Amino acid sequence: MEYKPTIEDVAKLAKVSIATVSRVINNQGGVRKVTEDRIVSAISELGYIRSAVARSMKRKETNTIGIIVPDITNPFFPHVVAGIEQKAREKGYYTILSSTNESPIIEEEIVKIFIERGVDGVIITTANETGDHIKLLQDQGIPIVAVDRAIKNFEVDTVLVDNVNGAYQAVRQLILQGHESIAIICGPQNTTPGRERYLGYKKALEEYNIPFDPSLVYQGDFMENSGYKGALQLFYLKNRPTAIFSSNNQMTIGCVKALTELDWKLGEEVSFIGFDDVEIATFIKPKLSVVSRPMTTIGEIAFQLVYERIHFKENLPKREYLLKPELKIRESCHKI
Repeated sequence: MEYKPTIEDVAKLAKVSIATVSRVINNQGGVRKVTEDRIVSAISELGYIRSAVARSMKRKETNTIGIIVPDITNPFFPHVVAGIEQKAREKGYYTILSSTNESPIIEEEIVKIFIERGVDGVIITTANETGDHIKLLQDQGIPIVAVDRAIKNFEVDTVLVDNVNGAYQAVRQLILQGHESIAIICGPQNTTPGRERYLGYKKALEEYNIPFDPSLVYQGDFMENSGYKGALQLFYLKNRPTAIFSSNNQMTIGCVKALTELDWKLGEEVSFIGFDDVEIATFIKPKLSVVSRPMTTIGEIAFQLVYERIHFKENLPKREYLLKPELKIRESCHKI
């Protein structure tokens, strides 16, 4: 087995105590410049920490950005991450990606690891919008950009999409095609997109004087299985809806699977619009109507914000971007 150098090896080579090496590694200060240089040289020579981190001890930067997402299997996030990484490479930065599986506990652990790794900034779609653990980053002076979900208790730069208007436009389209019995498969109401897309749904009904029917609301969790279960529940209603609005791409996939199994004819017996474009949208028949978000652009803006915050911390107010979604009408919704 390959031998890995220890902190004791570094201390011995640099002719200092282990405590002094620890102070340098953790950027605690109190070590003379000549001694710090000797320790950094020993670290590089032994390979105790990779050279990029060793170099960062002198300039207090690692050129790394931490990215935290709630569900890496959701097709939305790889596109966002691609936008981040493209801009990061242009500026000489690298990224570390972690997924929380919607767990605030895991998210807090990742935040602590990112702090230990010395990331220069964090781009996060949080599983906990109260953002209590964000204070850990702020206490370390690490810039934060929130994507897709707002953080309530802390002032951070934010990149969102106009979820209310996107959902409103989708439901309005169904109403203009003659539908009055329109169901929604919701996302979690403790998240920005789940809450705002539900508000957009209700806004459209109210504006066109269509009575709100709670039996047409299925509370999902943004996962595929809840879209599947939602479609089943709606199918077996006594007064079956003529149209369905799905609040995210994963639930759309589950919903379409259920419609196929039930032989509930998409685009004929039931119209459908989903929030977020999905790869299957133009491959299946009929092609799916969707509310599309500029996913790569979201990532590009998020990186630019965190980059500017890293380099101009003291001179920037809080920035908020609200991007416009696009309603793409295809074959899955029809007039009645």
